[in-house]
Amino acid sequence: MKDTFTRVFEQFSWEELKTSIASKTDRDVELALTKSGGRNLHDFMALVSPAAAPYLESMAKLSYSLTRKRFGNTIQLYAPLYVSNECQNICTYCGFSYDHKLKRKTLSDIEFGEELLALKKLGFDHLLLVSGEANKTVGVDYFKNVLQLSRNTFSHLSLEVQPLDQPEYEELIAEGLDAVLVYQETYHRKNYRIHHPKGKKSNFVYRLETPDRLGAAGIDKIGLGALLGLEDWRVDSTFTALHLTYLRKKYWKTSYSISFPRLRPAEGVTHGPSDVGERELTQLICAFRIFDEDLELSLSTRESQYYRDNVVTLGPTTMSAGSKTEPGGYTNPKRALEQFSTSDERSPSQVIKMLERKGLEPVWKNWDSALSVAI
Repeated sequence: MKDTFTRVFEQFSWEELKTSIASKTDRDVELALTKSGGRNLHDFMALVSPAAAPYLESMAKLSYSLTRKRFGNTIQLYAPLYVSNECQNICTYCGFSYDHKLKRKTLSDIEFGEELLALKKLGFDHLLLVSGEANKTVGVDYFKNVLQLSRNTFSHLSLEVQPLDQPEYEELIAEGLDAVLVYQETYHRKNYRIHHPKGKKSNFVYRLETPDRLGAAGIDKIGLGALLGLEDWRVDSTFTALHLTYLRKKYWKTSYSISFPRLRPAEGVTHGPSDVGERELTQLICAFRIFDEDLELSLSTRESQYYRDNVVTLGPTTMSAGSKTEPGGYTNPKRALEQFSTSDERSPSQVIKMLERKGLEPVWKNWDSALSVAI
């Protein structure tokens, strides 16, 4: 593909954006907050800047109002299902990294069916299939198979796996794939290679252009995001907003979501703790809601119970519950196989009760779906 986001990306300098964000003033923040709509990248930079920190309460109130106006009082619940922890990449922050001496596991059809049934019995109807990046063992044929096994049981199917070519995405869409989540991890091109020294993932541009291939393939929804704490979160998030703006204009039939993964402890990982605190994360969530009122925002179980309870009304539209981050985690949990440790370990029913106390309507069940899995 010739005309991709890479062309836009190369027009921007990391250091220049960092300087621009740091130079934002109170006036810039106030202008961004009082606009009636059509906020641009400069407005977003103002909202994530240090200057916006004293305005967090105002941002939260506006974010709350915009979310309720656009999405009402509903929250979509989903569950991630990890199908494999096999991976060919070395990533400095991930528990699945190739250089880690952990037991590798890829679910068989029977094991996958057991996981599906366990999740369906919990009431989930939105499923996110996740794997490490291992093309030979967990490639397109494997994904086609698990989509075929899932599509009669779950009404919405998403993937968070290795980037693929456009024809491969077209094959998976034909099998019922609705959405793909692909995180750039960091848009800092030079340091990206430091964090990804080995494997196909070390190809910065191929990963950067994945949403273009997805848009061209006609996917219904694309999920974006950066791994918060890997590099300067304000600059990474600004590049994410730039990427989103480009995609919305070019692939206007596709919907979009943003996730906010912060660095979490993982098996074999000694990466330093994230410098993104809860106030900064809240600022970022509100900034994205104010920047794009139609955007889906996802909050994962990486975050604590206390934090999720208090931020859920301020912008998120989807959240996971009862997540297990290891293959077979819903039927036979083994902590040594997990990608990262979760923080909010409440059951889905406990999360449901919390949402109802907040006056929100959890959308998660489809009682008309079959509870049996045909293997």
